[in-house]
Amino acid sequence: MNNSETKETIAVIFGGANSEHEVSRRSVTSILENINREKYNIVMVGITKEGKWYYYNGKVEDIVNGDWEKSQEKYPAIISPDTSHHGLLILKENSWEIKKIDVIFPVMHGKNAEDGTIQGLFEIAGIPYVGCGVGASSNCMDKEYTHILLESGGVKTAKWAVAKKKDLENFDETEKFMAEKLRYPMFVKPANAGSSVGVSKAKNKEELKKAIENALIHDKKVIVEEFIKGKEIECAVMGNDEPFAPATGELEIRSEFYDYESKYINDSTSIHIPARISEEDSLRIRETAVKAYKILGCQGLTRVDFFLCDDGKIILLEPNTMPGFTSISMYPKLIMQSGMSYSDIIDKLIFLAKER
Repeated sequence: MNNSETKETIAVIFGGANSEHEVSRRSVTSILENINREKYNIVMVGITKEGKWYYYNGKVEDIVNGDWEKSQEKYPAIISPDTSHHGLLILKENSWEIKKIDVIFPVMHGKNAEDGTIQGLFEIAGIPYVGCGVGASSNCMDKEYTHILLESGGVKTAKWAVAKKKDLENFDETEKFMAEKLRYPMFVKPANAGSSVGVSKAKNKEELKKAIENALIHDKKVIVEEFIKGKEIECAVMGNDEPFAPATGELEIRSEFYDYESKYINDSTSIHIPARISEEDSLRIRETAVKAYKILGCQGLTRVDFFLCDDGKIILLEPNTMPGFTSISMYPKLIMQSGMSYSDIIDKLIFLAKER
């Protein structure tokens, strides 16, 4: 038996038919460059924006700019729902080849990635996978359900309201309700999207309507939240039954708010690790993050984002069940404060997938 046969086979899936496709390509490039190839056989699976699945055997460096899709070293492939296959079906020369998979690492963000849909496929296939399960993924992705569950568990979130397309038909009434409950300015977000895609700040009635219309492009349901003044603090949580949160990080945002461009394109945001807050506040936030993690049923990993207000209140902004793993991403940097290396984090997440 050769060495490759003793290694575990990890299917690393990237891309996706959603608005965070490009972010996934950046995240997966970092993971593929740091995963221990002495320990694992790596199978790369790319999903195009059109939803086409491919087994990819080309250069890792061609993933980040999308050139992998032009490669001759890719073949149509699917995760088989048949548990006896326990892996990937690859179409080569008009016949299907079965490649056994030990663990799936879905390095994807947003719709059809973090919302429980693809996790359901992995469950049916009977293959362990990195990250939260179906229920937790769905409830963390849908900001309405996140609010409901956290509030019922005693975790404070921002004041909020829901808007749908029908609410634009009688916008005067909708706007009056939101203005009385939330007051201007307000933040408007698609209920099911990440990386601040489709997020706007509304300072008046006209901007609110425009923001809701913009958010409805990305989802059929919109969350409108009150404006909160405070420090933006992020907390990385890792684990299954006994999760831990080693550190907090602070976002110093020089743009109006932490939008998509602030996260991934320009340099208008600085990261401070550890966060520039007291140890007491850091501990309170870490404890709240772990509490929320358990309420939502998270496993493996989640980044939990907060506001720390001037009066000391901690308000949970949102959880992210597959946070970015790019070179500037907060999640791996925070976990590394526990003494783990980037490669150690990948190892641990794979272990947690098998443990679950």
